[in-house]
Amino acid sequence: MSEHMKKGRHEKSKQEPFRWRRSPAYIWVTLGIILLTVVLHATRMSGDLVNAALVYLFPVLISAVYCGMGPAVYAAALSVVMFDFFFVPPYLSFTVEDLQYLISFAVYLAVAVMTASLAGRLRHQLERVKSREAVTNALYDLSRQITAITDLDTLLDNMTRQISLMIGSPAAIYLPDQQGELKLGMNYASGQGTEKSIWGTRPSELAIADWVFKHGQTAGRGSTKLGESSGLYIPLRTEDRIHGVLAADMTAGGTEKQQEQHLLLDACGSLAAGAIARMKLAEEARLAQVTAESERIRTALLDSVSHELRTPLTAIIGSATGLIENDHLFTAEDRKELTGNIRDGALRMNRLVTNLLGMVRLESGMLQLNRKWCDVGDMISIVLMKVREFSLHREIAVQLPEEPVFYYGDEVLLEQVLVNIVSNAVKYSPDESRVTIQVKKERNQASLTFIVDDQGIGIPEPERARIFDKFYRSPSTQHITGTGLGLAICKGIVEVHGGTIQAEANPDGGTRIRIELPEGTEELPCSCSGQGEVGE
Repeated sequence: MSEHMKKGRHEKSKQEPFRWRRSPAYIWVTLGIILLTVVLHATRMSGDLVNAALVYLFPVLISAVYCGMGPAVYAAALSVVMFDFFFVPPYLSFTVEDLQYLISFAVYLAVAVMTASLAGRLRHQLERVKSREAVTNALYDLSRQITAITDLDTLLDNMTRQISLMIGSPAAIYLPDQQGELKLGMNYASGQGTEKSIWGTRPSELAIADWVFKHGQTAGRGSTKLGESSGLYIPLRTEDRIHGVLAADMTAGGTEKQQEQHLLLDACGSLAAGAIARMKLAEEARLAQVTAESERIRTALLDSVSHELRTPLTAIIGSATGLIENDHLFTAEDRKELTGNIRDGALRMNRLVTNLLGMVRLESGMLQLNRKWCDVGDMISIVLMKVREFSLHREIAVQLPEEPVFYYGDEVLLEQVLVNIVSNAVKYSPDESRVTIQVKKERNQASLTFIVDDQGIGIPEPERARIFDKFYRSPSTQHITGTGLGLAICKGIVEVHGGTIQAEANPDGGTRIRIELPEGTEELPCSCSGQGEVGE
């Protein structure tokens, strides 16, 4: 419930029950007029009848504003009686010497009643204005709240609770299921906060809600359809469809209150319909985006895989066929070259399949880290051995710290990251160039850094963040075969370890890939530490 609604009701309860309902209003009016008469006598205003008569209008006005029409008329009549008894000659008698006073009494009484009536109307209009202001503020707060909600169940829960509290009666929202049958989405009882109400669950109420949903017309109490019903049922309609039905119990309150509740429910129904439509459109847009992304990935995957597989397969088939059919024509050097082509093609296909499987594991959330303490120096040695076959025309330099470096992580996955990065450095750099692998671990830093530098064509700055996206290929590298999966897999594996990976410009020309991995949380076992000392 909004703060404005709470504040309005709290102030109203302080004005009416505290001041008047605990003691009858007529008693307060009587005591006030008696006290006023005593004060007038004490101030010796008995000789100034005009001013005394005007002063007696004050209790009439006060009664009209705070008590209503009945006490105001009573105050006017009692003022006339007290004025006649104490201020009009003969004193202390209800008789009058001059009959003109009777006309004055009648005029005074008429003026007092008319004044009380106007004051009462003003008070009533003021209460209505305050009530409408509170409702408007409550609707504004409700619209602001539901704008930030992205879950349908949370929306229904919030809407029914707020509507129930605003109108002071149980409320319910009905929505269709996947088969189009209307079902109760959420219902709440007035003033119960989070307690659900049984109102809205009965078959008759469900039947009326279903009729409203199918015909798109308002029904129930206060409408032209099914007016004998205890509730009011409003379709949640937008321009193109009906999303559900909003219902509320209308048995409490008079006709005027029911009319105000009807207008309030219409406004709440429009807000609810818009919010539900927005949520459904967002869900449809999300599904469309997922479908489009899946289609794009499928197309890119098929294109990349078909091209990447066709090239090594052609080389393998051609070399194997030549060896089988024309073995006697080849020298030993020719045979060695053909078998090398078969091996290179098989290794290329193996890397492609490994990348595809790795991407599937990352996308499905099935990637589980097998953490253990691993020697970074040994890991670099394995990486060099794996890339040796296709880096014969490159100089690969390794720079390790003087002391052995150990890291608590998944050794196999980290090797795959370094193999992919070094392979890219070899692929996108010219022959006889230099590839440098640096490992840095400072004593005062809680992280391990890998840096791979090449002297290739480099990556433009706007593309350095995009090269880690799936299937992205820089326009400057389109002439070189590749799927665009290697760096995406590297990013996924590094992030699973809690680290970061980024592309930078190599100061010596080319590209630098920097990997920052957080320090392992497990203590280094003594055996690993001892091995490091022996290796040193």
